[in-house]
Amino acid sequence: MAGSSRVLGIVLRVAATLLVLAVAGVLAWAAWQHYVYAPWTRDARVQANIINIAPEVSGTVAEVAVADDGYVKRGDLLFRIEPVRFQNALIAAKASLRQAQAQQNFDARDARRLSSLPRGAVSNEDVQRAHAQAEASAAAVAQAQARVTQAQQDIEWATVRSPVNGYVTHLLLNEGDYAAEGSEVLTLVDADTFRVTAYFEETKLPHIQIGDRAEIRLMAGNGKFSGHVSSITRGIAVPNNAPGEQNLASVNPTFEWVRLAQRVPVTIRFDRDPRQLPLSVGLTATVHIRDDTETDDAADDDTLPHDGLVPPPEDVESSAAQAPAAQRLTRSGKIGTGA
Repeated sequence: MAGSSRVLGIVLRVAATLLVLAVAGVLAWAAWQHYVYAPWTRDARVQANIINIAPEVSGTVAEVAVADDGYVKRGDLLFRIEPVRFQNALIAAKASLRQAQAQQNFDARDARRLSSLPRGAVSNEDVQRAHAQAEASAAAVAQAQARVTQAQQDIEWATVRSPVNGYVTHLLLNEGDYAAEGSEVLTLVDADTFRVTAYFEETKLPHIQIGDRAEIRLMAGNGKFSGHVSSITRGIAVPNNAPGEQNLASVNPTFEWVRLAQRVPVTIRFDRDPRQLPLSVGLTATVHIRDDTETDDAADDDTLPHDGLVPPPEDVESSAAQAPAAQRLTRSGKIGTGA
């Protein structure tokens, strides 16, 4: 009886050990499948198009009409350059145009007069010279007209407006600063282009297709959002493809036996209007790709708190009205003509 109890105890211990090992094996296999093959990643970033605003003309900044981190709509005034110099240039260009037109009229009449004289009264060379002068005067008029058009364009360029709906970020421009032509002075984040770029290991790409539903969770704790796969990058940098001596391939002579899966960028677009989501470029996110058989539990959380990154309602003026009154330069007459 005692021997049977000992054998039974040994069998139970062995069975329990085998059961624990089997459960551990199943869990290890499931973890391996989840981390290596399941289409999810914690390596994702919120991105958007960044618009760097540079003036087309140089001059002193007369007015800054936006506030840092403020929301602007397409066409809203960003800043204005003192237009007096451009207005004077327009006056001078119009005067030059009138002078050129007067000269053109004189030369055209002179050419017609010489052409109407009897044969032999004037030499053919004088007639040809008169017609050439008339054509040159016409060309001078065209050049003067082009200068007038350019002067009018410079006045228009002195007023810089937003090309997109977005947020002003890292505003360092102040009234009185000198803005140089072509130099970036203001940065906008395009609010219509918010997206998530998720970096998936290449072993997970077979489970990802264009149009697949995605669940996006921000590390900031702002809840979860629904989206879909918009595109999969078709190329990443290959170190061995870099040109070397005589433009030949520069191949690393060593090979690592432990190979790491490459990460490929996958673009995720939000299903909701991104302007209504509390997003900032650079935020970290976790992305899960869902197939159509799974329940849709990635619905956007409508209870999210609305912070300063959410645009104001439609009946509220844009952030052009948020700029402090002390930052607006009231120069009646000079500024108005450049609007």
